[in-house]
Amino acid sequence: MAPYQFIDRPSPFNTRGGKTLPIFAITPAHIETGTIEPIALDWAKKAGFKAEPGSLLLIPTDDGHLGGALFGLGKSPSDAPFLTGKLARTLPAGDWHIETAPLTANRLSLGYGLGSYRFERYRTATNDAPTLLIPADADAADIKRQLAGVFLARDLINMPTNDMGPDALEDAFRALGAHYKAKVSVIRGDDLLKENFPLIHTVGRAAAEAPRLLEMRWGKKGHRKVTLVGKGVCFDTGGLDIKPSASMLLMKKDMGGAANVMGLALMIMDAKLKIDLRVLVPVVENSISSNAFRPGDIYRSRKGLTVQIDNTDAEGRLILADALALADEDEPDLLIDMATLTGAARVALGPDLPPFFTDDEDLADDLREASLSVDDPLWRMPLYMGYDKDISARIADLTNAPAGGMAGSITAALFLKRFVTRTKGWAHFDIYGWAPAERPHSPVGGEAQGIRALYQHMKSVAS
Repeated sequence: MAPYQFIDRPSPFNTRGGKTLPIFAITPAHIETGTIEPIALDWAKKAGFKAEPGSLLLIPTDDGHLGGALFGLGKSPSDAPFLTGKLARTLPAGDWHIETAPLTANRLSLGYGLGSYRFERYRTATNDAPTLLIPADADAADIKRQLAGVFLARDLINMPTNDMGPDALEDAFRALGAHYKAKVSVIRGDDLLKENFPLIHTVGRAAAEAPRLLEMRWGKKGHRKVTLVGKGVCFDTGGLDIKPSASMLLMKKDMGGAANVMGLALMIMDAKLKIDLRVLVPVVENSISSNAFRPGDIYRSRKGLTVQIDNTDAEGRLILADALALADEDEPDLLIDMATLTGAARVALGPDLPPFFTDDEDLADDLREASLSVDDPLWRMPLYMGYDKDISARIADLTNAPAGGMAGSITAALFLKRFVTRTKGWAHFDIYGWAPAERPHSPVGGEAQGIRALYQHMKSVAS
């Protein structure tokens, strides 16, 4: 069974064997020492090709046809392990294979696949793209599985909210579950109050499409229990504490946590890992209407803690609180939540390096090792309890928006920690979910962050 695709697109890979054109991926040392195919070496010297990172030189045949390509990796190929993604956007259309490269087969193939991503749902179709032959010593099935998970996250984030509101996100969630024969259930609208999810209902009640909690279950009882929770704010106006217009431009990506846990769930289910998987996605649109929640309101959460609303633009942690409380009741072996939660995380680490928070030292070490092993960057941030006093409110148990603006990503994580009291193995990921600049392995737009590292960790959990 092929991995699930939210948007059908042709594969970036081919299976043509000897009928493909060669790519010589080289460093400057290959030219200096002459350790590449003689015709390619001669053409490189005549053209002054220096093998700088990402540089491309097409090689003609004796009769003037296209015979292959030289691709520069620079002096240190390990510094940019997915540089081959640039080939997917610079090679002419046709079928290609890597003839030589000082990279592992998995790295060069995954890099090419990541760089092949295009989001063209709303544009006139572009020209045919090149395809690459996956080397025989690469794990083709796992490469395609990881690409499917990453592309799902990117696709969902890139969709505009008029086509990816709560109803549409639920449809995508159901379609993913159906593909892998998972059990999906939904609590929607006023039923959230009946089932004791008051914060999810509060945040989403002013929107045209009802708030809801999506749940997916897959796997067998008795396997390690893993629960994924993803923030699904399909659009965030800021509520009555309305954002300025410039700050709303990317708010379609405020469901990036939901998109990423769905991409990770795809990988887990497609690989048939021995995991008892549960996915929880609270889905809302933070809108403005006569029944929108207000600054100064106080609401009781599923866990019983009361929360004072000091800013309606700090809504993500509210919906996560109810979902995390539900997840924690089941005491899973591992609980992961992902959310596009704070601007403070971006100030601290920028858009490309997502922080994670955990007080489980073994889990932190495992996540770090997984991150390094698959070149999916993560950075641990402290759950510094000295700031826990900042989330206290004068007439409620908690505030959703501590005053002062200091250590915003830490106080947000500490807020969530109040709702996870039974589960030891918990980690919170404060992701950006967006690539603001083009990189070899991704265009500008929605991005998967941390899920390849988490998938690598899940393999060890399953074993």
